Amino acid sequence: MMAQMLKGSTVQLTVRTQTGVDAANRPIYTDTLETVENVLIGQPETDEVVNELNLSGKRIAYVLGIPKGDDHDWTDTFVTFFGMKFRTIGIPMTAEQSNIPLQWGSKVKVEYYGKDTH
Repeated sequence: MMAQMLKGSTVQLTVRTQTGVDAANRPIYTDTLETVENVLIGQPETDEVVNELNLSGKRIAYVLGIPKGDDHDWTDTFVTFFGMKFRTIGIPMTAEQSNIPLQWGSKVKVEYYGKDTH
């Protein structure tokens, strides 16, 4: 029997791009959704949930495994999957890519933000 391979899910990541400046020289941004393939979606450990809630007041809903080589900015942005919208918490935690045997080299925590309205 063949071993089953781990396979991530497809998510939609909100990417913010500066498109100009206003009359007061403040940046103007446009948000677009980009598809990211092969993202692992896992449940956080109880200690992670409690610690984050105590430190920041945010409740972790999931921990996402980001594929190696992905160059999106996952800091302080929105991600949509399972018909729900989530906001990333903090910066992605990245390990030395060559020391990780699987396809995912970073992880980021997300909190529930609401139903997907797209």
